[in-house]
Amino acid sequence: MEIVIILTILLYMLSAAGYFAFLFFQKDYLHRAGYFLILAGFVCHSVTIVYNFVTSGQIPVRNLHETLSIAGWIAAGFFLIFQYKFRLRILGIYAAPLVALIMLAVSQVPNQPVQAQSIFKSFWLFSHVIAIFIGEAAFALACGIGLLYLLQENAIKTKNPGFFFRRLPSLELLDNTGYICIVVGFTMVTFGLITGFVYAKSVWGKFWSWDPKEVWSGITWLFYAALLHERLTVGWRGRRAAIMAIVGFGVVLFTFFGVNFLLKGHHEAFTTF
Repeated sequence: MEIVIILTILLYMLSAAGYFAFLFFQKDYLHRAGYFLILAGFVCHSVTIVYNFVTSGQIPVRNLHETLSIAGWIAAGFFLIFQYKFRLRILGIYAAPLVALIMLAVSQVPNQPVQAQSIFKSFWLFSHVIAIFIGEAAFALACGIGLLYLLQENAIKTKNPGFFFRRLPSLELLDNTGYICIVVGFTMVTFGLITGFVYAKSVWGKFWSWDPKEVWSGITWLFYAALLHERLTVGWRGRRAAIMAIVGFGVVLFTFFGVNFLLKGHHEAFTTF
């Protein structure tokens, strides 16, 4: 499987290069190359995920290596679906490098053998992990769209719009697709938290134990709930929504990395070196 992982990383990196070339030269064949390269990388990545699942009989989130790999795999898959649906071609300059960076990190993290444990064989854990990572992938894309929005807005406000103005889509399209990502992400994270509560009850005997990961997951949920509430009631759109999407993904990253590395709790088992 090592050669397949190397091939996966190479394909993701080539996809990132293809999308950056598309940004500069605006040739359709460069966009198609970027898209099909990340699709090929996703297929190879899927082979490694399925192989690990079949050989272990458990969802492969037993250490940091496997958990990051699942995160990158779902991020790539979500981007492919999003791209097919909305044709936001320029988003690849953010998504492809992000997935490549995740997989480069995976390659640097030791994949220590893990003994079989009953906690990894739960349907509720499978549902929890997949839902949470889909939600976080959606939030990651919302962050990228927010960055593109700020670039385009800045280009429009200058007297000589120049490079990004000609290459980025309209502010309305960016705002709407960013909102869709947040709605999808919030929905999936909500489902993931519910299944997580059920899983916690079955493993640790209670739905909520004030574990640091639980607390920060709740904070993340409340942040995006407030963002959606303000958009629907007050009309938060445009620049403010873009900035909040970026800040929100920062909260997501701290919930995933900061809590696991700085604080102690039940979730250490899923991110051990």
